[in-house]
Amino acid sequence: MRTFILAAVLALLSSAASAQNCNVIGTQTFCDNGISSNRVGNQTFFSDGTSANHVGNQTFFSDGSSANRVGGQTFYSDGTSSNQIGSQTFFSDGRSCNRIGNQIFCN
Repeated sequence: MRTFILAAVLALLSSAASAQNCNVIGTQTFCDNGISSNRVGNQTFFSDGTSANHVGNQTFFSDGSSANRVGGQTFYSDGTSSNQIGSQTFFSDGRSCNRIGNQIFCN
């Protein structure tokens, strides 16, 4: 579940044009672009009004998009994907994120 929450946050960040950094505190995530999220059970609520519902290996976003996790890879309904190797996540658009402790750094 924790990996899926991270994938949901990273998916939200991956659409931004500039680098983003986030801090994870318990069930909440705060990013320097002003977006934050709060996880409650199988749902994640984002400060921009969107939400995500996690069911098994799938995440369904309130905007109609979705993600499917298979092993270390996540496939998004917009055709993009990501691959998690250890603490690093590499996106098919060339971006990457690195988690160090409670912080996530994306380029």
